Amino acid sequence: MLNESRIKLMTKMAVYEEREGRKSMSIGTYFRGDYIGKEVIKSIIYATVAYLIIIGVYVCYDFQILVQDIYRMDLVQFGIKILKDYLKLVVSYSIVTYIYYAMRYQSARRSLRSYYNNLRRLNSMYRKEEAETK
Repeated sequence: MLNESRIKLMTKMAVYEEREGRKSMSIGTYFRGDYIGKEVIKSIIYATVAYLIIIGVYVCYDFQILVQDIYRMDLVQFGIKILKDYLKLVVSYSIVTYIYYAMRYQSARRSLRSYYNNLRRLNSMYRKEEAETK
């Protein structure tokens, strides 16, 4: 026997599983700190690669000037400036990443909580129907 409310609930759950459910379920397998930590580490790696690319482009663009002035410039001070800029980039990018993925984790947990509540409702509908047929 078909139960209209159960079919609606199952359809709603199937749509959720197809769209955002996969991402939310993969996020939900992690603890909060592990998920955010993994994403922050990935962002640090990406920021490092991006900074190295920027430095490489800068060196290629101003190579002639850099070679002419290399003996006149204070290399230690230049290295400290590059290191400070790198740390500013990594710290700011990590903070933004932390905030973004913390909010994303909360959103995924909230939607998963709703999904699991719907599963419980569906299970109770089945049990109720089973009890009525006995």
